[in-house]
Amino acid sequence: MLRPGIAPVAAGVEYSRVRAIAEMAMKMEKVYPLYFGESNLPTPLFIKEALERALGEGYTFYTSNSGLLSLREAIVEHYERLQGVKVDAGSEVLVTASGVQALHVGIRCVLDPGDEAIVLTPAWPNGAQIVRLIGGQAVEIAQPLVEGRYGIDFEAMEGAVNERTRLLLYTSPSNPLGWVATEDEQRRLLEFARRHRLWLLADEVYERLTYEQDHAASILRLTEPGDAVFVVQSFSKAYCMTGWRLGWIVGRRDLVKRAMELNEFHVSCPAGFTQRAAETALRAGESFVTELKAELRARRDYCVEQLGNLPGVTIPRPEGAFYLFPAIEGLKDSFGFAKDCLHATQVGIAPGVAFGPGGEGAIRICYAADRSVLEPAMERLRGYISSLPR
Repeated sequence: MLRPGIAPVAAGVEYSRVRAIAEMAMKMEKVYPLYFGESNLPTPLFIKEALERALGEGYTFYTSNSGLLSLREAIVEHYERLQGVKVDAGSEVLVTASGVQALHVGIRCVLDPGDEAIVLTPAWPNGAQIVRLIGGQAVEIAQPLVEGRYGIDFEAMEGAVNERTRLLLYTSPSNPLGWVATEDEQRRLLEFARRHRLWLLADEVYERLTYEQDHAASILRLTEPGDAVFVVQSFSKAYCMTGWRLGWIVGRRDLVKRAMELNEFHVSCPAGFTQRAAETALRAGESFVTELKAELRARRDYCVEQLGNLPGVTIPRPEGAFYLFPAIEGLKDSFGFAKDCLHATQVGIAPGVAFGPGGEGAIRICYAADRSVLEPAMERLRGYISSLPR
């Protein structure tokens, strides 16, 4: 008698190769971890104090599936102040238990099994894998590097559209590329989605972390009522709250309503006390974000200086987020490279292949780590890459 097995859809979703490297590293001692997308700075004290107050005030019960109205109102204020966009707190905002949960419930609202989604890559793999997890097909289109800057291959996108295509997903600022979409690129993406009658999903989690401007422009600046557009966001990156697992969706009312209803079957709602603390992050966090960006810029420049002059290494200067994505000449197996590098140098990096087509041949380095980690890690990486046969 055969034992029940794992469902084919679940079995077909590849485990994160970033996590695979991390799991190896966590069994070792004295590793310099640059594989995860997080700063090693703790959550700011003013946010932690807000959580303690919320606990004292009794925010330990269920909230609405949409999240606390007061947090949704703080998100509305955020968009009006930062983007000049008006959003309705009651019908166009959903609070989620992380950015990845926002992706999951949002994608679940627009795709059926067998549907297809165009995903611009290299990109954080969770978006494409969520498409696969619900029985869809992710058609990954690599972003080309032209004259030192990443762009969008609209011709390849046109060739990828068919009668099953329902969704277009892109990330700006990009993890792992550091690319930030220009207004013209956003406009063309929106026009593409309108013309082909697709949902457009913008992952804008790194909105605050840009270096050539105060913040990245949201696609919401260009949308009109009725556009099939939604944005996912997170408190993780700009406020050093990765472990808090809190995010949000802003989008068209029918999608937000359905996502709110489906939230009941995902998480019901995020913890009320974390939601209250997140209000404080949005309303009182500007000085912290400014200081964080200045430190990240300095760390970016340091890492580019350390690795950018190595023979055979190409590093486009990131415009946003907090990653380098250096391409290494002749590299064919970035996962094997990351494993060998970890054991040889105790430096943990993410393999470029983990981020989809266009990623092989590169590695991702998170430069949000403290200088006490970055400096020895860069010295070891320089030596390791320089020792590679040419």
